[in-house]
Amino acid sequence: MKSFFPKPKFKVDEIISYAELVAAEQANVQKGMNFQINPEYSIFLMSVRRNAPYADEWDERTGTLIYEGHDAFSNWVKNPKETDQPLTTPNGTLTENGKFFTAAQSYKMRLVTDPHKIKVYEKIRDGIWCYKGFFNLVDAAIVTSDKRKVLKFYLKPVEFVTKRKQVELPHSRLIPTTVKIEVWTRDKGKCVECGSTENLHFDHDLPYSKGGTSLTAKNVKILCMKHNIKKSDKLITIPTIFLS
Repeated sequence: MKSFFPKPKFKVDEIISYAELVAAEQANVQKGMNFQINPEYSIFLMSVRRNAPYADEWDERTGTLIYEGHDAFSNWVKNPKETDQPLTTPNGTLTENGKFFTAAQSYKMRLVTDPHKIKVYEKIRDGIWCYKGFFNLVDAAIVTSDKRKVLKFYLKPVEFVTKRKQVELPHSRLIPTTVKIEVWTRDKGKCVECGSTENLHFDHDLPYSKGGTSLTAKNVKILCMKHNIKKSDKLITIPTIFLS
């Protein structure tokens, strides 16, 4: 099997617009679930904001992203939110749910060696997205929720160190959505150093590698690329993450 080694495009926690997302992927990514939109990976668009359409969540105990499957289309069933989430279409072909479920089960049953790779983008607010990085799809399950069956997909964040080596990232290194929203509001969507609204990142005040935390807004701020690089030049021990 070809070794997976993604070419850098965005950094983890980089703040982007939807137009930038589309340009980077060279595809009009409108669906939440996009199976093999690229031959090397798939894409999930997620949200844990209030009133989000699906119950995506972080399991802080295990460091797992739990992504909920999607409902049937309204032209398939009368009440999508009261109907089991489908693995197949009315014609019998696999839905996006079904494709990802099959990929997860294939890995779990050791029918394939490598877990399916998923690139995740998170919605912060209308028009504002954050790149979350790459994840391994390690499991999937059908669970009962509000008297219907829904799909749950379990993903672990990964960092690519070399072409043949990858390591799981601890959940504490990832900045939770609640913290990002608080920081975005506090910093007014601008670089705290120069007020720029271009090429922004969520950045740790005290780097994670030096004991800083991602779990509080007090240690997270918005920086533009210029000031992010300037800070990195002073902290030569910060590891490089190879992500696209």
